[in-house]
Amino acid sequence: MRGISGRLGRTGRQGRLLGVRSVAGQVLFLQIVVAVVLITAAIVALAFHARQDGEEVAQNRALAAAEAFSDAPGTLEALQSENPTGVLQPATVRAAVGSGLDFVVVMTPEGVRLADSDTDLVGTRAEGVERAASGEPFTEIYEGEPEDAARAVVPVIDDEGRVVGLVSAGVGIGSVGQAVDRQLPVFLGAGAAALLLATLSASLVSRRLRRQTRGLGPAEMTRMYEHHDAVLHAVREGVLIVAGGRLTLANDEARRLLGLSADAEGRRVDELALAPDTARLLTSGRSVTDEVHLAGDRLLAVSTRSTDPYGGLPGTVATLRDTTELRALSGVAEVARERLTLLYEAGVRIGTTLDVVRTAEELAEVVVPRFADFASVELLDPVLRGEEPTEQATAMRRTAVVGARDDHPLQPVGDPISFAEPTTPMAAALSTGRAVLEADLRVAPGWRAQDPAGADAALRYGIHSLVTVPLQARGVVVGMANFWRAGGSEPFEEEDLAFAEELAARAAVAIDNARRFTREHTMAVTLQRSLLPRVLPEQDAVEIAYRYLPAQAGVGGDWFDVIPLPGARVALVVGDVVGHGLHAAATMGRLRTAVHNFSALDLPPDELLGYLDELVARIDEEEEDEDAAGITGATCLYAVYDPASGNCCMATAGHYAPAVVRPDGSVEFPEVPVFPPLGLGGGPFENHETQLPEGSRLVLYTDGLIENRQRDVDTGLRLLGGTLADGGSRGPEETCRALVDAMLPPHRSDDIALLVARTRLLAQDRVADWDVPRDPAAVAPVRAACGRQLERWGLGDIGFTTELMLSELITNAIRYGSEPIHVRMLRDRALICEVSDGSSTSPHLRRAATTDEGGRGLFLVSQFAGRWGTRYTESGKVMWTEQPLTGGAQPPVTPLLEGLEDAAW
Repeated sequence: MRGISGRLGRTGRQGRLLGVRSVAGQVLFLQIVVAVVLITAAIVALAFHARQDGEEVAQNRALAAAEAFSDAPGTLEALQSENPTGVLQPATVRAAVGSGLDFVVVMTPEGVRLADSDTDLVGTRAEGVERAASGEPFTEIYEGEPEDAARAVVPVIDDEGRVVGLVSAGVGIGSVGQAVDRQLPVFLGAGAAALLLATLSASLVSRRLRRQTRGLGPAEMTRMYEHHDAVLHAVREGVLIVAGGRLTLANDEARRLLGLSADAEGRRVDELALAPDTARLLTSGRSVTDEVHLAGDRLLAVSTRSTDPYGGLPGTVATLRDTTELRALSGVAEVARERLTLLYEAGVRIGTTLDVVRTAEELAEVVVPRFADFASVELLDPVLRGEEPTEQATAMRRTAVVGARDDHPLQPVGDPISFAEPTTPMAAALSTGRAVLEADLRVAPGWRAQDPAGADAALRYGIHSLVTVPLQARGVVVGMANFWRAGGSEPFEEEDLAFAEELAARAAVAIDNARRFTREHTMAVTLQRSLLPRVLPEQDAVEIAYRYLPAQAGVGGDWFDVIPLPGARVALVVGDVVGHGLHAAATMGRLRTAVHNFSALDLPPDELLGYLDELVARIDEEEEDEDAAGITGATCLYAVYDPASGNCCMATAGHYAPAVVRPDGSVEFPEVPVFPPLGLGGGPFENHETQLPEGSRLVLYTDGLIENRQRDVDTGLRLLGGTLADGGSRGPEETCRALVDAMLPPHRSDDIALLVARTRLLAQDRVADWDVPRDPAAVAPVRAACGRQLERWGLGDIGFTTELMLSELITNAIRYGSEPIHVRMLRDRALICEVSDGSSTSPHLRRAATTDEGGRGLFLVSQFAGRWGTRYTESGKVMWTEQPLTGGAQPPVTPLLEGLEDAAW
C-alpha cells in the first residue's frame, strides 16, 4: 500500500510538469495523444494497403485481358500467317483502348514484339518472358523499360501443344498510384472524423473520472491512501487480497495469523506454505462466510469475497478471525465433510464400467485408505455370471481385495467364502440386512468361530476392527462388503455404520447394473456367434482367413460368409446391420439366412441384392409400430469368384468396396458402383467385374476396421492400403493378423468383420469343353469325347453315369434350346458337368405317367447326380451336375431307360 502511495506521488509531480493538475486531466491528455498516434498509423496502413490492392487488381485485369486476347478467334491463325504484325497491330490497339489497359503486346516465343499498342515498340525485345515461353502464364510487377507496370504474360498454344506466341497486357504503375492518390482525401477525412470522435469520447470519460475522483490530484489521492493504509494495518482482523493466484496485499494481523514472511506480497499463494485447503480457497474465487481452516495451532474463520463488484482489480479479498475455541466443533464438521466428499467420489468412481468384477474392485479402491485400511468384496457366483442371484446368500466368492499393504492375511481373490456360522458378524448382517460393527475383534469370539486359523492370522497382523455390510439391490442380496482397520488406526464407531450402508447401497446398484449388462451382453454374443459361420465350407476356389471381433460395449450386426456355388465358384459376402444388441444380432441372422437362400438360386450379385433390398423393405413395413425397430441401414457386399476364368463379379449396397492385393503386392480399391443401404429402394444395383490373377488377395471388411472416434474413413483407407502393401508375401492368415495389429482401435465401439480370400485358378488340364452343333447326330461324338476325357482323368468308374446324364442334357439342349450349345467338364472336389445353350426356357422335374413316352430324362439326372440345377446367364442358361469323383459300382440301368430323353420343359 505504501508502494502504491509512492507511485501516485511521482505521477502527481509528472502531471504538474505537463501543466495538468488533476488525474482526470492527465487521462484526457494521454487519450488524445494515443488517438492521434493510432489514427495516423491507420491512415498510413490504409494507403499502403490500397496501393497493394490496386496493384493486385491491375495484375488480374491484365491477366484476364491477355488470356482473352490469346484465346480470341484469329489470334493463333494470325501468328501462323505470313504477316502477323499487319493482322494483329490494329487488334492490339483496339484491345488496349477497349479494356482500359495501358498496353497490349503480341510477341514471338523469344519475346520479339510483333504488335504493340505503342507502335514505336514493334520489333523490340521484351524482357522477362521466359516463363510464358515455356507454357506457363504469369503476372508480376515489372520494373524496366519502357515503364514499370503490373503486367501479365500468357502463351498462345497451337493444337499440338507448342507455344507459337506470347500475349502481354498491363497497367503502368503510375496509373495505379494515381488511383491511390485519389483515395487519400477520403482517408484523411475519415481520420479527422475518427480523431473528433475520439476527442469527444475522451472528454466524456474525463468528465466521469473527474466526478468520481472529485477533481483530486495525485497528491490528495496519496494522502487518502496513506490514511486507508494506517487503518488497514491497525485493525485486529486479518485482511488478504489475492489476484491472479498471487498475494497482492496482507495486513499485519494476517501476517501474524498465517505466519507470513516479510516478502510474502507478490508471491504465488501456493508458495506461501499455507495449508492446502486454505490455499485452494484463496485461489478458487469462491465466496464463503466463516469457513473454518486450520493454521498451525489456530482455527481461523475465513470469509472471502470477489473484488470485481466493488470496482477493484479482479481478485479475492479474504478476512481472517482467530476462532481457536471452535476446534472441537471444527473436527466434527471436518469428518462430516470428508464423509460427504468420499460419498461423492464413490458415486463418480464406482460403476465407471459395466463389468461386475471391476465394479467390485472400484468399491474397495474408494474406501482404502480414507475409510478403512483393507476392504474385501464377495459376490454370489450367479452375479458374476450375469444371472439372477437365486442361490443362498451364505456362499459367495471373493471378488476384490484392496489394502494399504499387499502382505495382508485376508483370503485372496477367487476363494469361496462361506457365512454359514450364525455367530459371525457377516451372518448377522445378512440376516438383518444392516451393517454390523465389531469395534474390537480381539474380544469377538463369534467372529473367530467361522475360521479360527484365519482369525488368528489377522489378529497377529494387526487387524483389530471390522464393519461388514450386505450389498443389496432391489431388495436382493448380491454380495458382501467388509471394511477392516489395522495397526494404529482408530477403531470403527457407531457413526461409521450409516456411512458404510450408504456406500454399499450405491455400490450394489452399480454391481446389479453391471450384472444385467453382462447377462444381456452374454446373450447377444451367444446369439450372434451362433448365427455366424462356425466352420467355413470346403472349396478349392479361394484360400480363406477371417476375423470377427465384437464391440467391447456390446455386440453389433457385422457378419460375413463363404458360400460354395455350382461350377466350382464361390460367393464371398460381408455385411453390417446398423445398431447394437440383440435386435442387431437377430437381424444379422435373418439377412445371412436370406443371402444363403438367394444364393441357392445362383443369382448374379446385382439381382441377389435387389431381392435382399425388397426383403428388408418388406420387413421394415411389417415392423412399423413404434415398439419394433426396423433394419433400415443394413449394408451388404456380395462377390462371386470363378476359379475357371479368374473373373470376380461383385455388387454393393451401401458397403465399402473390397481391397484387391495383386500378386506383385500392389493394392487397389475397385470402383464398384455405390448404392444406398438395403431397404431404401436404391436399386436396380449394378455389377462390377474384375479379372484376378492367381494368388491375388480379396480383402472384405466392415467399417469398424477403418473408422473410429480417433480416425476418419479416408485416414482408415490409407492405413488399410499401406498395411496391405506387403510385396505379395503374406498369406490370408498373416494378412488378417497384420491388419488387426495395425488397425485395431484401443476401444472397439463397433464390431469388426474381416474376410481375406487368396484366389486360385483351375489348371487347364482339369477343364475340358466342346462346342456342339444343333444336330442330334452330334450327341454320340461328344459323349464319346467325354468318356475319353474321364479315362484320362482316371474317372472311368463313373464314366457310364456321366455319359448317360450328358446325353440327356445335350439331347434336350438340341431339341428344346437354341444355339450356341456348349459342354464343359471341370475336375474339382467333384466332377462338374455343364451344358449351356442360348435359350432361357427353364426345365423342371416331373413324374412321368406309365403311358408317357418321355419326361424321364431329368428324373434320371436327379438320381445319378449328387447335385444338379440350372443357372441363367446373359446369353441363356447352364444346366449343371455334380458327382463325387468315386462312383462305386455301376448303377443298374434297364434297357427301357436307355436313350430316354427329357420332355419336361
